[in-house]
Amino acid sequence: MADVSNGEPCASVLELFNSIAAQGELVRSLKARKASKDEIDSAVKMLLSLKKSYKTATGDDYESNCPPGNQAPESPSGPEAPEGTEDFVDPWTVQTSSAKGIDYDKLIVRFGSSKIDKELINRIEKATGQRPHRFLRRGIFFSHRDMNQVLDAYENKKPFYLYTGRGPSSEAMHVGHLIPFIFTKWLQDVFNVPLVIQMTDDEKYLWKDLTLDQPYGYAVENAKDIIACGFDIKKTFIFSDLDYMGMSPGFYKNVVKIQKHVTFNQVKGIFGFTNSDCIGKISFPAIQAAPSFSNSFPQIFKDRSDIQCLIPCAIDQDPYFRMTRDVAPRIGYPKPALLHSTFFPALQGAQTKMSASDPNSSIFLTDTAKQIKTKVNKHAFSGGRDTVEEHRQFGGNCEVDVSFMYLTFFLEDDDKLEQIKQDYTSGAMLTGELKKTLIEVLQPLIADHQARRQEVTEEIVKEFMTPRKLTFDFQ
Repeated sequence: MADVSNGEPCASVLELFNSIAAQGELVRSLKARKASKDEIDSAVKMLLSLKKSYKTATGDDYESNCPPGNQAPESPSGPEAPEGTEDFVDPWTVQTSSAKGIDYDKLIVRFGSSKIDKELINRIEKATGQRPHRFLRRGIFFSHRDMNQVLDAYENKKPFYLYTGRGPSSEAMHVGHLIPFIFTKWLQDVFNVPLVIQMTDDEKYLWKDLTLDQPYGYAVENAKDIIACGFDIKKTFIFSDLDYMGMSPGFYKNVVKIQKHVTFNQVKGIFGFTNSDCIGKISFPAIQAAPSFSNSFPQIFKDRSDIQCLIPCAIDQDPYFRMTRDVAPRIGYPKPALLHSTFFPALQGAQTKMSASDPNSSIFLTDTAKQIKTKVNKHAFSGGRDTVEEHRQFGGNCEVDVSFMYLTFFLEDDDKLEQIKQDYTSGAMLTGELKKTLIEVLQPLIADHQARRQEVTEEIVKEFMTPRKLTFDFQ
Protein backbone atom coordinates (compact mmCIF):
# COMPACT_ATOMS: atom_id res chain seq x y z
CA MET A 1 0.00 0.00 0.00
CA ALA A 2 1.31 3.42 -0.80
CA ASP A 3 2.51 5.31 2.26
CA VAL A 4 -0.56 5.92 4.37
CA SER A 5 0.57 8.72 6.59
CA ASN A 6 1.70 11.60 4.44
CA GLY A 7 2.13 12.57 0.80
CA GLU A 8 4.99 13.72 -1.38
CA PRO A 9 5.59 17.34 -2.43
CA CYS A 10 3.59 18.96 -5.22
CA ALA A 11 3.46 17.40 -8.66
CA SER A 12 5.16 19.09 -11.62
CA VAL A 13 3.02 21.30 -13.85
CA LEU A 14 3.31 18.73 -16.65
CA GLU A 15 2.06 15.94 -14.36
CA LEU A 16 -0.84 18.19 -13.36
CA PHE A 17 -1.58 18.89 -17.04
CA ASN A 18 -1.58 15.14 -17.82
CA SER A 19 -3.78 14.42 -14.79
CA ILE A 20 -6.37 16.94 -16.08
CA ALA A 21 -6.35 15.35 -19.54
CA ALA A 22 -6.80 11.87 -18.07
CA GLN A 23 -9.50 13.03 -15.66
CA GLY A 24 -11.36 14.65 -18.58
CA GLU A 25 -11.24 11.30 -20.40
CA LEU A 26 -12.60 9.57 -17.29
CA VAL A 27 -15.54 12.02 -17.08
CA ARG A 28 -16.34 11.41 -20.75
CA SER A 29 -16.20 7.62 -20.34
CA LEU A 30 -18.43 7.75 -17.23
CA LYS A 31 -21.00 9.79 -19.13
CA ALA A 32 -20.77 7.49 -22.16
CA ARG A 33 -21.55 4.39 -20.11
CA LYS A 34 -24.26 6.25 -18.17
CA ALA A 35 -22.59 5.86 -14.77
CA SER A 36 -24.42 7.01 -11.63
CA LYS A 37 -24.89 10.76 -11.07
CA ASP A 38 -22.82 10.61 -7.84
CA GLU A 39 -19.93 8.96 -9.67
CA ILE A 40 -20.01 11.51 -12.51
CA ASP A 41 -20.36 14.46 -10.09
CA SER A 42 -17.41 13.21 -8.04
CA ALA A 43 -15.24 12.88 -11.19
CA VAL A 44 -16.29 16.35 -12.40
CA LYS A 45 -15.43 17.88 -8.99
CA MET A 46 -11.99 16.30 -9.14
CA LEU A 47 -11.52 17.66 -12.70
CA LEU A 48 -12.45 21.20 -11.63
CA SER A 49 -10.16 20.94 -8.61
CA LEU A 50 -7.24 19.85 -10.80
CA LYS A 51 -7.89 22.74 -13.20
CA LYS A 52 -7.95 25.17 -10.27
CA SER A 53 -4.62 23.77 -8.99
CA TYR A 54 -3.19 24.14 -12.51
CA LYS A 55 -4.22 27.80 -12.70
CA THR A 56 -2.76 28.44 -9.23
CA ALA A 57 0.54 26.84 -10.27
CA THR A 58 0.85 28.48 -13.71
CA GLY A 59 -1.33 31.58 -13.64
CA ASP A 60 -3.04 30.34 -16.82
CA ASP A 61 -6.24 28.43 -17.50
CA TYR A 62 -5.83 24.82 -18.66
CA GLU A 63 -5.96 24.42 -22.44
CA SER A 64 -5.93 20.88 -23.81
CA ASN A 65 -3.86 21.76 -26.89
CA CYS A 66 -1.28 23.82 -25.02
CA PRO A 67 0.94 21.66 -22.77
CA PRO A 68 3.32 23.51 -20.44
CA GLY A 69 7.06 23.19 -20.14
CA ASN A 70 8.01 20.50 -17.63
CA GLN A 71 9.01 22.64 -14.69
CA ALA A 72 7.85 22.55 -11.10
CA PRO A 73 5.16 25.06 -10.19
CA GLU A 74 6.03 28.06 -8.13
CA SER A 75 4.13 26.82 -5.10
CA PRO A 76 4.16 28.53 -1.73
CA SER A 77 5.67 26.48 1.05
CA GLY A 78 6.52 26.83 4.71
CA PRO A 79 4.42 28.20 7.57
CA GLU A 80 4.23 31.70 6.05
CA ALA A 81 2.57 30.54 2.80
CA PRO A 82 -0.56 32.53 1.98
CA GLU A 83 -4.03 31.03 2.29
CA GLY A 84 -6.21 30.28 -0.72
CA THR A 85 -4.30 27.81 -2.91
CA GLU A 86 -6.47 24.78 -3.66
CA ASP A 87 -5.38 21.63 -1.79
CA PHE A 88 -4.10 18.81 -4.00
CA VAL A 89 -4.28 15.21 -2.77
CA ASP A 90 -3.53 11.93 -4.54
CA PRO A 91 -1.68 8.75 -3.41
CA TRP A 92 1.75 10.38 -3.91
CA THR A 93 1.09 14.09 -3.52
CA VAL A 94 -0.31 16.10 -0.62
CA GLN A 95 -0.13 19.84 -1.24
CA THR A 96 -1.62 22.70 0.75
CA SER A 97 -0.70 26.33 1.32
CA SER A 98 -2.47 26.55 4.67
CA ALA A 99 -0.51 26.30 7.92
CA LYS A 100 -3.62 24.61 9.35
CA GLY A 101 -3.19 21.78 6.84
CA ILE A 102 -5.63 20.26 4.36
CA ASP A 103 -9.28 21.41 4.38
CA TYR A 104 -10.85 18.01 5.06
CA ASP A 105 -14.46 19.15 4.72
CA LYS A 106 -13.73 20.21 1.13
CA LEU A 107 -11.90 16.93 0.54
CA ILE A 108 -14.97 14.94 1.63
CA VAL A 109 -17.05 16.81 -0.95
CA ARG A 110 -14.43 16.36 -3.66
CA PHE A 111 -13.95 12.63 -3.02
CA GLY A 112 -17.66 11.96 -2.44
CA SER A 113 -17.18 10.20 0.91
CA SER A 114 -19.23 10.71 4.11
CA LYS A 115 -18.26 12.59 7.26
CA ILE A 116 -17.85 10.54 10.44
CA ASP A 117 -20.42 12.36 12.57
CA LYS A 118 -21.42 12.09 16.21
CA GLU A 119 -24.26 9.73 15.32
CA LEU A 120 -21.86 7.23 13.70
CA ILE A 121 -19.39 7.47 16.59
CA ASN A 122 -22.24 6.78 19.05
CA ARG A 123 -23.28 3.80 16.97
CA ILE A 124 -19.73 2.38 17.03
CA GLU A 125 -19.67 2.84 20.81
CA LYS A 126 -23.03 1.08 21.21
CA ALA A 127 -22.04 -1.80 18.91
CA THR A 128 -18.69 -2.46 20.60
CA GLY A 129 -19.53 -1.52 24.18
CA GLN A 130 -16.22 0.41 24.21
CA ARG A 131 -15.42 4.10 24.48
CA PRO A 132 -14.57 5.39 20.96
CA HIS A 133 -10.85 5.70 20.24
CA ARG A 134 -9.39 9.20 20.64
CA PHE A 135 -8.80 9.25 16.86
CA LEU A 136 -12.59 9.05 16.41
CA ARG A 137 -13.40 11.43 19.28
CA ARG A 138 -11.08 14.10 17.84
CA GLY A 139 -11.86 13.75 14.15
CA ILE A 140 -8.48 12.26 13.20
CA PHE A 141 -10.43 9.51 11.45
CA PHE A 142 -12.96 11.84 9.88
CA SER A 143 -14.48 10.28 6.77
CA HIS A 144 -15.93 6.91 5.72
CA ARG A 145 -17.52 4.83 3.03
CA ASP A 146 -20.21 2.30 4.08
CA MET A 147 -19.24 2.09 7.77
CA ASN A 148 -22.94 1.84 8.64
CA GLN A 149 -23.13 -1.23 6.41
CA VAL A 150 -20.26 -2.84 8.36
CA LEU A 151 -22.05 -2.09 11.63
CA ASP A 152 -25.28 -3.58 10.23
CA ALA A 153 -23.36 -6.79 9.48
CA TYR A 154 -21.66 -6.83 12.87
CA GLU A 155 -24.93 -6.30 14.75
CA ASN A 156 -26.47 -9.17 12.75
CA LYS A 157 -23.53 -11.47 13.62
CA LYS A 158 -22.28 -11.38 10.02
CA PRO A 159 -18.52 -11.40 9.45
CA PHE A 160 -16.12 -8.72 8.21
CA TYR A 161 -12.35 -8.40 8.23
CA LEU A 162 -9.80 -5.58 8.35
CA TYR A 163 -7.20 -4.67 5.73
CA THR A 164 -4.53 -1.97 5.89
CA GLY A 165 -0.98 -1.63 4.60
CA ARG A 166 2.41 -0.01 4.44
CA GLY A 167 4.67 0.99 1.56
CA PRO A 168 8.14 0.01 2.86
CA SER A 169 10.47 2.62 1.34
CA SER A 170 13.04 2.69 4.17
CA GLU A 171 13.97 0.91 7.38
CA ALA A 172 13.07 3.98 9.43
CA MET A 173 9.41 4.52 10.30
CA HIS A 174 8.23 7.70 12.03
CA VAL A 175 5.39 8.30 14.49
CA GLY A 176 3.07 9.34 11.64
CA HIS A 177 3.35 5.85 10.16
CA LEU A 178 1.93 4.42 13.40
CA ILE A 179 -1.43 6.24 13.12
CA PRO A 180 -3.29 3.72 10.93
CA PHE A 181 -1.80 0.80 12.84
CA ILE A 182 -2.69 2.17 16.29
CA PHE A 183 -6.28 2.61 15.11
CA THR A 184 -6.45 -0.74 13.28
CA LYS A 185 -5.20 -2.48 16.45
CA TRP A 186 -8.09 -0.87 18.37
CA LEU A 187 -10.58 -1.98 15.69
CA GLN A 188 -9.21 -5.52 15.81
CA ASP A 189 -9.59 -5.59 19.60
CA VAL A 190 -13.09 -4.11 19.90
CA PHE A 191 -14.64 -5.99 16.96
CA ASN A 192 -12.58 -9.19 17.46
CA VAL A 193 -11.98 -9.74 13.73
CA PRO A 194 -9.10 -10.96 11.54
CA LEU A 195 -6.71 -8.54 9.84
CA VAL A 196 -4.51 -8.63 6.74
CA ILE A 197 -1.64 -6.15 6.34
CA GLN A 198 -0.19 -5.66 2.86
CA MET A 199 3.48 -4.63 2.52
CA THR A 200 3.72 -3.14 -0.98
CA ASP A 201 7.41 -3.79 -1.58
CA ASP A 202 6.62 -4.28 -5.28
CA GLU A 203 5.19 -0.76 -5.46
CA LYS A 204 8.31 0.76 -3.89
CA TYR A 205 10.51 -1.09 -6.39
CA LEU A 206 8.43 0.31 -9.28
CA TRP A 207 8.37 3.91 -7.98
CA LYS A 208 11.81 4.30 -6.42
CA ASP A 209 15.41 3.65 -7.39
CA LEU A 210 15.78 0.42 -5.40
CA THR A 211 16.89 -3.13 -6.10
CA LEU A 212 14.23 -5.83 -5.64
CA ASP A 213 15.89 -7.04 -2.45
CA GLN A 214 15.88 -3.62 -0.76
CA PRO A 215 12.10 -3.04 -0.37
CA TYR A 216 11.60 -6.67 0.70
CA GLY A 217 14.20 -6.13 3.44
CA TYR A 218 12.44 -2.89 4.44
CA ALA A 219 9.13 -4.80 4.56
CA VAL A 220 10.53 -7.26 7.10
CA GLU A 221 12.02 -4.45 9.23
CA ASN A 222 8.80 -2.39 9.05
CA ALA A 223 6.82 -5.51 10.01
CA LYS A 224 8.70 -5.54 13.33
CA ASP A 225 7.47 -2.01 14.09
CA ILE A 226 3.94 -2.97 13.06
CA ILE A 227 3.97 -6.11 15.23
CA ALA A 228 5.23 -3.96 18.13
CA CYS A 229 1.87 -2.12 18.03
CA GLY A 230 0.44 -5.22 19.73
CA PHE A 231 -1.49 -7.07 17.03
CA ASP A 232 -2.86 -10.50 17.92
CA ILE A 233 -0.73 -13.10 16.09
CA LYS A 234 -3.70 -15.51 16.00
CA LYS A 235 -5.80 -12.98 14.06
CA THR A 236 -3.21 -11.15 11.92
CA PHE A 237 -1.54 -12.00 8.59
CA ILE A 238 1.21 -9.66 7.33
CA PHE A 239 2.33 -10.29 3.77
CA SER A 240 4.88 -9.00 1.26
CA ASP A 241 3.50 -8.68 -2.27
CA LEU A 242 6.79 -9.94 -3.72
CA ASP A 243 6.54 -13.02 -1.51
CA TYR A 244 2.82 -13.79 -1.30
CA MET A 245 1.54 -13.21 -4.84
CA GLY A 246 3.80 -15.94 -6.23
CA MET A 247 2.38 -18.54 -3.86
CA SER A 248 -1.33 -17.61 -3.84
CA PRO A 249 -3.38 -18.44 -6.97
CA GLY A 250 -6.48 -16.96 -5.28
CA PHE A 251 -4.76 -13.60 -4.85
CA TYR A 252 -3.38 -13.50 -8.38
CA LYS A 253 -6.70 -14.55 -9.93
CA ASN A 254 -8.35 -11.54 -8.26
CA VAL A 255 -5.57 -9.24 -9.51
CA VAL A 256 -6.25 -10.42 -13.07
CA LYS A 257 -10.04 -10.04 -12.67
CA ILE A 258 -9.57 -6.46 -11.50
CA GLN A 259 -7.10 -5.69 -14.30
CA LYS A 260 -9.62 -6.90 -16.89
CA HIS A 261 -12.29 -4.48 -15.60
CA VAL A 262 -10.24 -1.27 -15.47
CA THR A 263 -9.32 0.50 -18.72
CA PHE A 264 -6.07 2.35 -19.39
CA ASN A 265 -8.05 5.60 -19.64
CA GLN A 266 -9.63 4.98 -16.25
CA VAL A 267 -6.35 4.26 -14.51
CA LYS A 268 -4.78 7.36 -16.11
CA GLY A 269 -7.75 9.43 -14.97
CA ILE A 270 -7.71 8.12 -11.41
CA PHE A 271 -3.95 8.12 -10.80
CA GLY A 272 -2.57 10.61 -13.31
CA PHE A 273 -0.28 8.08 -15.01
CA THR A 274 1.34 9.29 -18.23
CA ASN A 275 2.50 7.51 -21.39
CA SER A 276 6.06 7.55 -20.05
CA ASP A 277 5.20 5.59 -16.85
CA CYS A 278 6.32 1.96 -16.78
CA ILE A 279 3.55 -0.63 -17.23
CA GLY A 280 4.25 -1.94 -13.72
CA LYS A 281 2.87 1.29 -12.25
CA ILE A 282 -0.24 1.09 -14.42
CA SER A 283 -1.01 -2.48 -13.32
CA PHE A 284 -0.12 -1.96 -9.64
CA PRO A 285 -3.50 -0.52 -8.46
CA ALA A 286 -5.08 -3.95 -9.07
CA ILE A 287 -2.58 -5.46 -6.61
CA GLN A 288 -3.50 -2.96 -3.90
CA ALA A 289 -7.18 -3.65 -4.61
CA ALA A 290 -6.99 -7.47 -4.38
CA PRO A 291 -6.75 -7.77 -0.54
CA SER A 292 -10.21 -6.12 -0.40
CA PHE A 293 -11.71 -9.48 -1.44
CA SER A 294 -11.78 -12.35 1.05
CA ASN A 295 -11.00 -15.16 -1.41
CA SER A 296 -7.59 -13.56 -2.02
CA PHE A 297 -6.72 -15.33 1.24
CA PRO A 298 -7.87 -18.96 0.88
CA GLN A 299 -5.82 -20.07 3.90
CA ILE A 300 -7.85 -17.69 6.07
CA PHE A 301 -11.31 -17.60 4.48
CA LYS A 302 -11.20 -20.74 2.28
CA ASP A 303 -13.17 -20.05 -0.90
CA ARG A 304 -15.59 -17.51 0.62
CA SER A 305 -15.89 -14.36 -1.48
CA ASP A 306 -18.79 -12.77 0.41
CA ILE A 307 -16.99 -11.43 3.50
CA GLN A 308 -16.91 -7.64 3.53
CA CYS A 309 -13.64 -5.81 4.10
CA LEU A 310 -13.09 -2.64 6.19
CA ILE A 311 -10.02 -0.57 5.29
CA PRO A 312 -8.60 2.04 7.72
CA CYS A 313 -6.19 4.28 5.78
CA ALA A 314 -5.22 7.89 5.15
CA ILE A 315 -7.53 9.73 2.73
CA ASP A 316 -4.79 9.91 0.04
CA GLN A 317 -5.25 6.16 -0.53
CA ASP A 318 -8.94 6.58 -1.39
CA PRO A 319 -8.43 6.65 -5.20
CA TYR A 320 -7.27 3.01 -5.08
CA PHE A 321 -10.44 1.98 -3.32
CA ARG A 322 -12.81 4.13 -5.38
CA MET A 323 -11.50 2.06 -8.28
CA THR A 324 -11.93 -1.15 -6.23
CA ARG A 325 -15.49 -0.26 -5.24
CA ASP A 326 -16.35 0.42 -8.88
CA VAL A 327 -14.99 -2.98 -9.96
CA ALA A 328 -16.30 -5.09 -7.04
CA PRO A 329 -19.96 -5.56 -8.10
CA ARG A 330 -18.90 -6.28 -11.68
CA ILE A 331 -16.84 -9.29 -10.53
CA GLY A 332 -19.39 -10.43 -7.95
CA TYR A 333 -17.77 -9.22 -4.71
CA PRO A 334 -18.94 -6.87 -1.92
CA LYS A 335 -17.55 -3.33 -2.02
CA PRO A 336 -14.92 -2.66 0.65
CA ALA A 337 -15.84 -0.11 3.32
CA LEU A 338 -13.33 2.58 4.36
CA LEU A 339 -12.36 4.74 7.32
CA HIS A 340 -10.16 7.71 6.32
CA SER A 341 -7.64 9.49 8.54
CA THR A 342 -6.20 12.99 8.30
CA PHE A 343 -2.51 13.47 7.52
CA PHE A 344 0.15 13.60 10.22
CA PRO A 345 2.00 16.94 10.05
CA ALA A 346 5.76 17.35 9.69
CA LEU A 347 7.55 19.06 12.59
CA GLN A 348 8.11 22.15 10.45
CA GLY A 349 4.40 22.68 9.82
CA ALA A 350 1.26 21.10 8.34
CA GLN A 351 2.11 22.12 4.78
CA THR A 352 5.65 20.74 4.73
CA LYS A 353 6.75 17.20 3.96
CA MET A 354 7.90 14.46 6.29
CA SER A 355 10.79 12.58 4.75
CA ALA A 356 12.95 9.63 5.81
CA SER A 357 15.88 11.50 4.23
CA ASP A 358 15.34 14.48 6.58
CA PRO A 359 15.73 13.24 10.17
CA ASN A 360 14.43 16.55 11.53
CA SER A 361 11.09 16.40 9.69
CA SER A 362 9.52 14.01 12.19
CA ILE A 363 10.05 11.91 15.29
CA PHE A 364 11.38 8.53 14.18
CA LEU A 365 10.73 5.29 16.03
CA THR A 366 14.50 4.87 16.48
CA ASP A 367 14.99 8.28 18.17
CA THR A 368 16.46 8.49 21.67
CA ALA A 369 14.83 10.52 24.45
CA LYS A 370 17.48 13.20 23.90
CA GLN A 371 16.85 13.33 20.13
CA ILE A 372 13.10 13.68 20.71
CA LYS A 373 13.66 16.57 23.09
CA THR A 374 16.06 18.33 20.71
CA LYS A 375 13.81 17.89 17.66
CA VAL A 376 10.68 19.18 19.39
CA ASN A 377 12.44 22.17 20.97
CA LYS A 378 14.39 23.09 17.85
CA HIS A 379 12.12 22.15 14.91
CA ALA A 380 8.45 21.95 15.99
CA PHE A 381 6.67 24.87 14.32
CA SER A 382 5.14 27.15 16.92
CA GLY A 383 1.83 28.98 16.99
CA GLY A 384 3.23 31.26 19.69
CA ARG A 385 3.92 34.99 19.52
CA ASP A 386 7.28 36.65 18.86
CA THR A 387 7.80 37.77 22.45
CA VAL A 388 6.67 36.51 25.87
CA GLU A 389 4.84 39.81 26.45
CA GLU A 390 2.86 39.49 23.21
CA HIS A 391 2.13 35.82 23.91
CA ARG A 392 0.82 36.59 27.40
CA GLN A 393 -1.37 39.36 25.93
CA PHE A 394 -2.68 37.71 22.73
CA GLY A 395 -2.14 33.96 23.28
CA GLY A 396 -0.98 31.26 20.87
CA ASN A 397 -2.64 29.63 17.85
CA CYS A 398 -3.33 25.92 18.40
CA GLU A 399 -4.56 25.50 14.81
CA VAL A 400 -1.05 25.89 13.39
CA ASP A 401 1.08 24.81 16.38
CA VAL A 402 2.65 21.42 15.60
CA SER A 403 3.26 20.51 19.25
CA PHE A 404 -0.46 20.90 19.95
CA MET A 405 -1.32 18.94 16.76
CA TYR A 406 0.92 16.07 17.93
CA LEU A 407 -0.76 16.09 21.35
CA THR A 408 -4.17 15.65 19.68
CA PHE A 409 -2.80 12.41 18.21
CA PHE A 410 -1.03 11.03 21.27
CA LEU A 411 -2.39 12.50 24.52
CA GLU A 412 -5.20 10.23 25.70
CA ASP A 413 -6.77 12.54 28.32
CA ASP A 414 -9.44 14.73 26.64
CA ASP A 415 -9.81 17.04 29.65
CA LYS A 416 -6.07 17.66 29.86
CA LEU A 417 -5.91 18.36 26.10
CA GLU A 418 -8.76 20.88 26.37
CA GLN A 419 -7.07 22.58 29.33
CA ILE A 420 -3.81 22.86 27.35
CA LYS A 421 -5.74 24.39 24.45
CA GLN A 422 -7.38 26.98 26.72
CA ASP A 423 -4.12 27.82 28.50
CA TYR A 424 -2.13 28.18 25.26
CA THR A 425 -4.84 30.17 23.47
CA SER A 426 -5.19 32.55 26.43
CA GLY A 427 -1.44 33.04 26.80
CA ALA A 428 -1.26 31.39 30.23
CA MET A 429 0.92 28.61 28.72
CA LEU A 430 4.06 29.52 26.77
CA THR A 431 5.41 27.66 23.71
CA GLY A 432 8.30 26.22 25.74
CA GLU A 433 5.83 24.77 28.26
CA LEU A 434 3.70 23.29 25.47
CA LYS A 435 6.77 21.67 23.90
CA LYS A 436 7.81 20.29 27.29
CA THR A 437 4.38 18.66 27.65
CA LEU A 438 4.70 17.04 24.21
CA ILE A 439 8.21 15.78 25.00
CA GLU A 440 6.88 14.18 28.21
CA VAL A 441 4.20 12.37 26.15
CA LEU A 442 6.45 11.26 23.26
CA GLN A 443 9.51 10.05 25.18
CA PRO A 444 7.78 7.18 27.06
CA LEU A 445 5.60 6.36 24.03
CA ILE A 446 8.65 5.85 21.79
CA ALA A 447 10.65 4.10 24.54
CA ASP A 448 7.80 1.63 25.14
CA HIS A 449 7.52 0.98 21.40
CA GLN A 450 11.28 0.35 21.15
CA ALA A 451 11.11 -2.11 24.07
CA ARG A 452 8.27 -4.05 22.43
CA ARG A 453 10.08 -4.05 19.07
CA GLN A 454 13.18 -5.45 20.76
CA GLU A 455 11.14 -8.51 21.69
CA VAL A 456 10.02 -9.16 18.09
CA THR A 457 12.30 -11.96 16.87
CA GLU A 458 12.83 -13.10 13.28
CA GLU A 459 10.78 -16.21 14.18
CA ILE A 460 7.82 -14.05 15.29
CA VAL A 461 8.00 -12.04 12.04
CA LYS A 462 8.09 -15.28 10.06
CA GLU A 463 5.00 -16.58 11.86
CA PHE A 464 3.04 -13.36 11.21
CA MET A 465 4.07 -13.55 7.53
CA THR A 466 3.23 -17.24 7.02
CA PRO A 467 -0.09 -17.88 5.20
CA ARG A 468 -2.22 -19.81 7.69
CA LYS A 469 -5.64 -20.19 9.23
CA LEU A 470 -6.51 -17.39 11.65
CA THR A 471 -8.68 -17.58 14.77
CA PHE A 472 -12.15 -16.03 14.50
CA ASP A 473 -15.81 -16.86 15.23
CA PHE A 474 -17.39 -16.41 11.78
CA GLN A 475 -20.44 -18.57 11.16
